[in-house]
Amino acid sequence: MYRFLKTPRWWGINVFVLLAIPFCLFMGTWQMGKFEDRVDSHREAEQAPDPGTLRTEPLSALLPVDKETSGRHAEARGRYGEQFLVPDRELEGRAGAYVLTLLKTDEGTSLPVVRGWLPAGAKAPAPPSGRVTVVGALQASETTGTKGVHAAGGLPDGQLGMISAGSLVNLVPDEVYDAWITLTDSPAGLTPVPAAAAAGTSLDLKAFQNLGYTAEWFVFAGFVVFMWFRLLRREVEAHRDAALGL
Repeated sequence: MYRFLKTPRWWGINVFVLLAIPFCLFMGTWQMGKFEDRVDSHREAEQAPDPGTLRTEPLSALLPVDKETSGRHAEARGRYGEQFLVPDRELEGRAGAYVLTLLKTDEGTSLPVVRGWLPAGAKAPAPPSGRVTVVGALQASETTGTKGVHAAGGLPDGQLGMISAGSLVNLVPDEVYDAWITLTDSPAGLTPVPAAAAAGTSLDLKAFQNLGYTAEWFVFAGFVVFMWFRLLRREVEAHRDAALGL
């Protein structure tokens, strides 16, 4: 009755099943590990001291930005240059824009400085002239997945869709740091922009997507087993019916 399992067709089905089940289990375990890593990172971030309470350090001492230095207060000296608006940025449920001004540091590299948040329709104050010292929370460059980012472009002159060295490279002649800071004390007319948590340290939607993918891969493994038994049962029934002349 079961000699059909030795046919080339069923050899192919069996090999596929024997490969698919371990693969699904491996992928499910890997996704579970990613979720557990996010949980561990979130727990470590909660137990660590608030980065804003740590001692202010020179900018160069905190680069490159990572989970340890994100949110730390950095100090930089230089002169303000070009200014941009970063539109469609909400603060406490209100629509507005970030006011980003490039600070040409003493090292010759420009640092994007978010001087504050501006309500929609308001005019951004001009940056101070002369040499200045700024202190702000260090942040990693934004990516296309960051909330509020305009990755498609098409913005008017003087506006910037994403705060990153890559988005500024064609707009300014200077080299730009792959980081930015948000001032702790904004000038009149602007509201300080709070520092965001370091990437990978919060239990956001992406973290729970990993948990969902874990369940999906395990379901796929179960589905492969179910379909194998279903095909086997159908083949056995077909051979039984043929033996009975049906």
